[in-house]
Amino acid sequence: MRVRTKNPTICDAPLLEAAPATSAGAVIERRLSPPSPGVQRRRRRYIPLRLRVAATIVAGLSWVIFSLWLSRTWIATLGSDITMPLAILVITGIALVPGYLNIQLLVSILVDTPPPLRFDLAFPRVALLVAAYNEEQSIAETVEYALRTDYPGEFELVVADDGSTDSTREIVAEYAAHDPRVRLVSAEHGGKAKALNAALATITTPLVATIDADTLLMPYSLTHAVARLVSSPPDTVAVAGAVLVRNSRDNLLTRAQEWDYFLGIATVKRGQALLQGTLVAQGAFSLYDATALRLAGGWPNAIGEDIVLTWQMLLQGGRSVFEPTAVAFTDVPTSWSAFARQRRRWARGMVEGLREHGLGLLGQFKFYSHSVAGNFLFPFIDATFTLVFIPGIVLAMFGNFAIVGPVTLLVLPLNGLLASVMFYHQRDVFRSVNLRVRENRRGLLFYFFCYQFVMAPISLGGYTLEALRARRAW
Repeated sequence: MRVRTKNPTICDAPLLEAAPATSAGAVIERRLSPPSPGVQRRRRRYIPLRLRVAATIVAGLSWVIFSLWLSRTWIATLGSDITMPLAILVITGIALVPGYLNIQLLVSILVDTPPPLRFDLAFPRVALLVAAYNEEQSIAETVEYALRTDYPGEFELVVADDGSTDSTREIVAEYAAHDPRVRLVSAEHGGKAKALNAALATITTPLVATIDADTLLMPYSLTHAVARLVSSPPDTVAVAGAVLVRNSRDNLLTRAQEWDYFLGIATVKRGQALLQGTLVAQGAFSLYDATALRLAGGWPNAIGEDIVLTWQMLLQGGRSVFEPTAVAFTDVPTSWSAFARQRRRWARGMVEGLREHGLGLLGQFKFYSHSVAGNFLFPFIDATFTLVFIPGIVLAMFGNFAIVGPVTLLVLPLNGLLASVMFYHQRDVFRSVNLRVRENRRGLLFYFFCYQFVMAPISLGGYTLEALRARRAW
């Protein structure tokens, strides 16, 4: 998959080029016009949220019951080899729980009916924060793209320099000298969270957004994120944007990550949004209510600062949502070692969130508690996949199918169905913002058949490191 726009100068990958200036007034005028009657008639009949959530859980449980019936011989055979309790544990980890989560997520995507975005509203002042450390290679392009925003309200771009030793600060200062919307905040080197908090202390806007220093924001994305927040229930405190891969043409690894962001991560966020709690408003591009952000204490000094922050805001009574049309493109790791470090860090961040706020969020018994419970199960799932399923595949290659049973064989087409449904959703999203999905078959094949064999061991390593409170490594 490769992304390009109908205006090829905006996003014609692999390197995104500068787009010509456009008339923001024309864009806003187009968006303020009411939808046509035909569009309104096509809206589906509203189903109460509780009923939709219940349908996803019932569907998942029904799949588990069917799986147990289908695998009764498999369970008995494996039980005679490794004892019945251990057989049930193994089959639960490699088949039953993944099957439940996939079905529940699939039905969530099918019944999710977020209200359409409205642009006939007052857009509050917003500050866009960028934490930067030695980013002289990318910061100019990041600033250029951010300044092309069509945001109709008051907007400022605040770059928090984390004690850079290269020319990052000088580059940003040059922009600030020529554009009053740009401001530089200098901090001593202390990490991303400290730099963001230093910038937050200087901000008076009611809304705060963040992007990474290597992330390119599409012109419409900030407007869409704010529109989603303002039109959502009053207790909504965060909107996660749709972060996609910018450098997908570098090699097979980046091609596979493109599908991971486009299908995997976006699917999870969309499913969690139905439950009124997208669990990660990622730092690469998200929008926050500034008051709720300050009440949460700003960004914590954590390896997964965006995870812990989002969970703290949920624990305070807020809700977080996902806006798939608020698109930003970011660079992903190009080497296997860098990829492993990043994903171990993500796994450790999840464990940090569970340790700090997991039980509290479960105890609230809100819809998103279901997603938190799923996160508690991820270490178990990745452990059984790594330690049982992968050896089971090796055994199956030699004719021993004791571990690779009928339900595990069903998980693959189930994953394919989920990916197909999400692909059509994402294609519609892309069309709505003048993007097009381009071909990436090699990446898709690797993502579908091999990616989990790489991800599960890496994640398991991250869980283990965090359980042992190992030294942090970025």
